[in-house]
Amino acid sequence: MADGVIKQIGVILEMIKFPHTVFALPFAFTGAVLAADGMPSLGKILWITLAMVGARSGAMGMNRLLDAEIDARNPRTKTRAIPAGLLTKAQAGLFSLASFALLVFSAYMLNPLCLILSPAAIFVVSFYSLTKRFTWAAHLVLGVSLALAPIGAWAAIRGSIDPPAVVLGGAVLTWVAGFDILYALQDMEFDRREGLHSIPGRLGLTGSLWVSRLLHILTVAGLLFIAGPLGLNFVYIIGVGVAAGMLLYEHMLLRGGDLTKLDAAFFNMNGYISVTVFVFTAVSVFM
Repeated sequence: MADGVIKQIGVILEMIKFPHTVFALPFAFTGAVLAADGMPSLGKILWITLAMVGARSGAMGMNRLLDAEIDARNPRTKTRAIPAGLLTKAQAGLFSLASFALLVFSAYMLNPLCLILSPAAIFVVSFYSLTKRFTWAAHLVLGVSLALAPIGAWAAIRGSIDPPAVVLGGAVLTWVAGFDILYALQDMEFDRREGLHSIPGRLGLTGSLWVSRLLHILTVAGLLFIAGPLGLNFVYIIGVGVAAGMLLYEHMLLRGGDLTKLDAAFFNMNGYISVTVFVFTAVSVFM
């Protein structure tokens, strides 16, 4: 019995790619530290973390549920939990509902603004999974989903949404959209055959690489822009420079359309980037 439960938990964690929470959670902490102009209370940190886990887990569960038939037809994704028969759609749906309930309760524990905004957040992160069916801008919608992390964390600390939080969210939006375009290169031909919409399917390899580069230039510009209004010092600027170097390395890995290194570019570099921005931001603020 216990072994079965543990195995099922493992299947769920694999389904939602739980370790990839590292993409958004450090940016949520970045927003919280900037909003607090220092260390937020442990209570705020706890509820922000739980809200993030609930939002991302629910979003991934909905993605796997809504895309189950598409995943079953895609050679790259046919081994995912639902197509492989390891989880049912009902189980994925219940998991998403429980995750979103955690988000709403965490928002309630943070402040009234977060609670009011939580249904909108659930809609955005769930709606993303449908967008590839009708618009190539699906990558931008995913960017909006993760941009809610620093904006929501800022709102959790200050009880308001202020311009620096929006700019930081915009930087996250372009960062996520840029690397999602790169990730989607794997499915370019599949998307075209299935009538799905994506920038790689629309613009091809070369066009997609250039759009991704442009988006990541905007990411760096947005991160640099907030330094002035928030009074961030040279440590933060250095951190943005390191993150920019990582983005450059990511694009160099894929230079010439070599997709064999896509996993390293997508998973490793982007995880390092979000953690780097948070660490250097925190040091700058604490100084």
